[in-house]
Amino acid sequence: MNQVAVTGLGVMAPHGDDPAALFAALMRGESAVKPILPELPKPAAAAAAPFDPAGWFTKLQLAGVDRVSQLAVAAADLAMRDAGAQGDVDPERIGIYAGCGMGGASALETAYRGGPRVPPLTIPAFMPSAPASHVAMRHGVQGPVLTYSVACASSAVAIAEAAKAVQCGDVDLAIAGGSEALIVPGVVLAWQAMQTLAGFAPGEEASAVKPFATDRSGFALGEGAAFLILESAERARRRGARIYATLAGWGHSCDAVHLTKPDAQGQGRALRAALRSAGLQPADVGYCNAHGTATRIGDVVERDALAAVWGEDLDRLRVSSTKALHGHLLGAAGALEALITVLALHQRRLPPNAHCETIDPACSLNLVRDTETAAPQLEAAISNSFAFGGTNSVLLFRRA
Repeated sequence: MNQVAVTGLGVMAPHGDDPAALFAALMRGESAVKPILPELPKPAAAAAAPFDPAGWFTKLQLAGVDRVSQLAVAAADLAMRDAGAQGDVDPERIGIYAGCGMGGASALETAYRGGPRVPPLTIPAFMPSAPASHVAMRHGVQGPVLTYSVACASSAVAIAEAAKAVQCGDVDLAIAGGSEALIVPGVVLAWQAMQTLAGFAPGEEASAVKPFATDRSGFALGEGAAFLILESAERARRRGARIYATLAGWGHSCDAVHLTKPDAQGQGRALRAALRSAGLQPADVGYCNAHGTATRIGDVVERDALAAVWGEDLDRLRVSSTKALHGHLLGAAGALEALITVLALHQRRLPPNAHCETIDPACSLNLVRDTETAAPQLEAAISNSFAFGGTNSVLLFRRA
């Protein structure tokens, strides 16, 4: 079986389009969460991507292309440029594996609220598979072009499936990640109705999301896209490519308990599967980019799952949730957080767990503090994605 290398990173997210600048902002604890949609009856905050489609599309090309697909095209294009990988690959040997939880929200919003005439390209604009299809057309990809829609685990699952395809030789190159763009009134109102979004006082939106803190109250939505380029380590070395990290293992499971309430046993099964597939023990993994949604129940369940698997080694596992700063990208969360985890390994520096002044005793973890971010011995790290519907996905990366 081939070893799977990460050779390209591309992002279009709340902290911009440069992976290094994104990581630096997270290291500084800079929040991208801001007030949004002042017309809503209840105050709302989210982390929007500062994205101008004019850099990627002509006005004519934008017809029928929802923001979710625009972001995907930009991030995938940047990842391919970073990898410098496509020149000698048969288009039939390239695959796209994309996660998208809810599809083109802007297109649906326009159709529902925009007046008597529904835009004729609404259907192809909002279908969840549109981002992957647009990326395929942009790069002439003729191999498998697949979309995974598994709520908050969508893009983590997509990356794992891409790694399997590279590992067994089904494709030579995989463009793997996800995209989500949901900051429209209808979607925000729906999330407010679920009572999962963080509360905040006026002027305190930036620090509203407080993973694992005693005063946590939920998450903020984020939007954006992130893609990794995966190929065999042998191919990467042969062409002299930079290898950021290797994707050494992955694990999936289903709680099969409740549609929205997470389950520690289910999450534990995914964690164990990732360790098993990588051939590692818990003590070998030094960092966890947690799912960490800052919800009252979710953070405790994730802590309990980690404790059950890591046991006596739990205190050696450094943990942070970067959702405090970039928001929850839902279907694209796994991809963005995987990219951040790869950079943490590559730089041996850990992004801090922001806005947590007092850790909830029920969430007792070795959280990364802003004064303790160096990780000179870091060799392996995981990224957790735990979704509505009970699907759990864990990606395990090793330092190249």
